[in-house]
Amino acid sequence: MANQPSMKVQQLVFAFYMSGLMSLLMSGVITAINTGLSSGFVQRWLPAWVVAWAVAFPLVVLVAPLARKMTDATIRALSRLRGRGAQ
Repeated sequence: MANQPSMKVQQLVFAFYMSGLMSLLMSGVITAINTGLSSGFVQRWLPAWVVAWAVAFPLVVLVAPLARKMTDATIRALSRLRGRGAQ
């Protein structure tokens, strides 16, 4: 089996793609809402996306551990609730 990248590298690559895709979609939606889909839309959208991605990537890296902890706590709470309901 080939050497797999460390978990840290996998998390950074995931954050890179997730932040890129989410900022692309969200900046596109917000640009369309604010300025419409008229001519020049792409020229307005792409610079907005670059700024959004530059902000989103470090935020995803910083916020991901908190989101993971919140997810784990939610799943544990749901499991406990399901366990009580089965009794």
